[in-house]
Amino acid sequence: MTDSYPTLRLQPGEDRRIRAGHPWVFANELKLDDQGRALRPGSIVRLAGADGRVLGVGTFNRHSLIAVRLFSAQGDARLDRDFLIGRLTAARDLRARLGLGAHHRLVHAEGDGLPGFVIDRYGDVAVVQANTAGAEALTADLLDALEAVIAPRAIVLRNDATVRGLEGLAAEVRLARGTLPDQIAAEEGGLKFPVDPLGGQKTGFFFDLGPARTEIARLAAPGARMLDVYCHTGAFGLRAAAAGAGAVTFVDRSEHAVALAEAGARANGLADRCRFVREDGFAALERLGHEGQRFDVVVTDPPSFVKSKKELKSGARGYRKLVRLAAPLVAPGGFYFVASCSHNVSADLFADEVRAGLSAAGRNGRVILAGGAGPDHPVHPHLPESAYIKYQVLQLD
Repeated sequence: MTDSYPTLRLQPGEDRRIRAGHPWVFANELKLDDQGRALRPGSIVRLAGADGRVLGVGTFNRHSLIAVRLFSAQGDARLDRDFLIGRLTAARDLRARLGLGAHHRLVHAEGDGLPGFVIDRYGDVAVVQANTAGAEALTADLLDALEAVIAPRAIVLRNDATVRGLEGLAAEVRLARGTLPDQIAAEEGGLKFPVDPLGGQKTGFFFDLGPARTEIARLAAPGARMLDVYCHTGAFGLRAAAAGAGAVTFVDRSEHAVALAEAGARANGLADRCRFVREDGFAALERLGHEGQRFDVVVTDPPSFVKSKKELKSGARGYRKLVRLAAPLVAPGGFYFVASCSHNVSADLFADEVRAGLSAAGRNGRVILAGGAGPDHPVHPHLPESAYIKYQVLQLD
């Protein structure tokens, strides 16, 4: 019975946003008594308005700014294995409807009704991130539910995101269930990209920009010269090479990432058209500019420059600098892709910094595409700020 869940009440006048469908309750919106303050982080609670009407069921962490994350607006919901099976089944069926095969982001937190959880799927291997105290408390049931819904060969827990520290959680990376195969690959656009779920960045591969990579591959005309900076596992450049690009230069400061990109080039029979450079992205752009290099397609997909709001002013200027250095490398009539994965940077601010970078570089042109993450990264309608990816594709004069 849900009566076994403790009930937390909102302060008077703080229920309008929640009644409208928002899934987050902030700490200052709660009226906590001694019993509420004593609840362990990750506890399942019922949420009620000041009038006592139950508004939903979620998880609670009084140490977090986001104190309650609602999993269900149904007051009688049970957050158990069966509930999680239902949510995972819906997420799986949506990806099937989208024609995404067995390689995609299977769960994107609130967008799939599972706050705190991120799950990437590489065929029969699943990589799970539990980024909140509530998700941590539900992990055992989540793993059981995942086995029931997709029967993976192996499940890796990749719990080393910095956000866990804000929730009072320790970092942890381990094989949670099953046996990992000797080789794991993400499949996209008919190619295979080697993945290291235990040692790579995040879950090992970034599915979010898959549709954007399709567009860049289409723009890479046969024989095109391409530069892929912050290449990670080389997905942009390798897909362009497979589409006909004549020569692709890959740049990343991570030795591990470059090794995976090289392995992907060999595995897909594209190594003869690929050159790999281990170098800082900004340094590489400056060097190539001094050398007078020009490319038909330039891609810059950097890591986050703004990890917190206090870094917003200085970090946002990083995109201006990035564009200022990259734009001169684009041949007249060529194409430039630039992205931001900083959720603190709005689409408008990102566009402002791109414009400023172009002006500083003395280049102009036109935006031909702009967008965000693919459909396997659904966004909760009341959390537009969770649409963290922004990108533009420009043709430069």
